[in-house]
Amino acid sequence: MEYRDYYQILGVERSAAQDEIKRAYRKLARKFHPDVSKEEDAENRFKEVNEAYEVLKDPEKRAAYDQLGKNWNSGQDFKPPPDWDQGFEFHGGGYTEADPEAFSDFFEELFGRGGFRRGGFHRGGQQFHAQGENTYARIAIDIEDSYAGSKRQITLKHSELDPSGHPVVKERKLNVTIPKGVTEGQQIRLAGQGEPGMGEGKAGDLFLEIVFNRHPRFSTEGKTVYLDLPVAPWEAALGAKVLVKTPDGSVNLTLPANSKSGSKLRLKGRGLPAKVPGDLYVVLDIVTPPANTDAERAAYRQFRDAFTFDPRGGA
Repeated sequence: MEYRDYYQILGVERSAAQDEIKRAYRKLARKFHPDVSKEEDAENRFKEVNEAYEVLKDPEKRAAYDQLGKNWNSGQDFKPPPDWDQGFEFHGGGYTEADPEAFSDFFEELFGRGGFRRGGFHRGGQQFHAQGENTYARIAIDIEDSYAGSKRQITLKHSELDPSGHPVVKERKLNVTIPKGVTEGQQIRLAGQGEPGMGEGKAGDLFLEIVFNRHPRFSTEGKTVYLDLPVAPWEAALGAKVLVKTPDGSVNLTLPANSKSGSKLRLKGRGLPAKVPGDLYVVLDIVTPPANTDAERAAYRQFRDAFTFDPRGGA
């Protein structure tokens, strides 16, 4: 995937105020509109301009995009860090002018496709009332937090425009209860913690999407947990009893003889907790010890001479 420099596309500096960005967009949109433009590749340039403006006109998207850094060049191979937008609060509202079907893979990787729900509006008497918008953010937790449930204080960032029209990132702290058994991708709803309403309108809600911190040995798919277990060749060949540390405590596991690397041993009900808990699969990884001493090299030669095994016999 190629990086897109939205500031370069609109021809503005990264320090540009919002009104400068709007002027640059309008000028380029007129120049490259497919119905009137005689420029080569006008349609693609028009789509690029619309996409750039969709990000830079929105103080929240712009501030989040700026967090990626300015040391990338347009066209450079790029993959955003998995936690690039962690803790950044986005408001609802969806897209306003650009066609989301025309957005690039780069845009969709960062911001997804489609919009969020908006709050409703109503009038009471002569006063205007509006429900506040819902807001959305991602937070990362440890897998162990899902097993036990936990209470955490989180810091969320959101963007506001300063008097000169530049986005300014501000923070707020919230105490959050992580429910037991929460899965990656699940949303936690905090009622009334979204955008304040107008008049007598209720505040919107805050939706926190859960992601798990990377772990060197554990991974999940829904309620199922996978644990990578290093084993010695003799443990795999002869069978063994080993102590396995799971997110829910230690378990004595019996390895069957002649186990192969990549084999999965199922521990029923030891995955993420739920009314019907998930399973935990121990994935065996046979680790070959190095031969650093004369005695270790001699042991490998003896091992070699004792077998007629050819690992490439089927090749």
